[in-house]
Amino acid sequence: MIRLLIADDHPIVRAGLAGLLSDEPGLEVVAEASDGDEAVRLAAATRPDVVLMDLRMPRVDGVAATVRIAAGEAGSPPPRVLILTTYESDDQIIAAIEAGAAGYLLKAAPQAEIVAGIRSVAAGQSALSPQVAVRLVERMRRPAAAPVLTAREVEVLHLVASGHSNKQVAVALGIGESTVKTHLLKVFDKLGVADRTRAVTLAMERGLLG
Repeated sequence: MIRLLIADDHPIVRAGLAGLLSDEPGLEVVAEASDGDEAVRLAAATRPDVVLMDLRMPRVDGVAATVRIAAGEAGSPPPRVLILTTYESDDQIIAAIEAGAAGYLLKAAPQAEIVAGIRSVAAGQSALSPQVAVRLVERMRRPAAAPVLTAREVEVLHLVASGHSNKQVAVALGIGESTVKTHLLKVFDKLGVADRTRAVTLAMERGLLG
């Protein structure tokens, strides 16, 4: 039996998915969450095999929740995360995969494709909708343009890489802590990441920190 947690901020979507999937042999919906934070908490409490994760949700979105689940907040070994969303931009696909998602399907996909994706992910494999697979291949073929960070953003990231907290960075640069957070959010957006550690790692890999 594959135990499922459905995370989506639309009650009708959650109910529809739960009804469809509960009728499938070998699948059991054990919990439903309305945002990413609740998804992480319920995953820790119910220990599903697979989390069906929407991307855009209030408070904590699907990418941030996936990062937390992959980091072990929902238990170890963590449940597998399968993104199920209406969004398919390149940045969203890459961000979800880098966050630790095992698959990425679109809500418009046929029920059979979604069920097959769940079974694949539960078995330790990956699952990508054909449209998403095409986008990933095209993205990999394009030469990656290095994002441009401002001098201040580089200064902030250097200090973060040295282990400074936001407060310590603010003191070192003589700026407000809220300004530090703003700089970091802009860096996250430019690099397509969701946390400080990944931002520093990716910036180093791309030679952005000198």
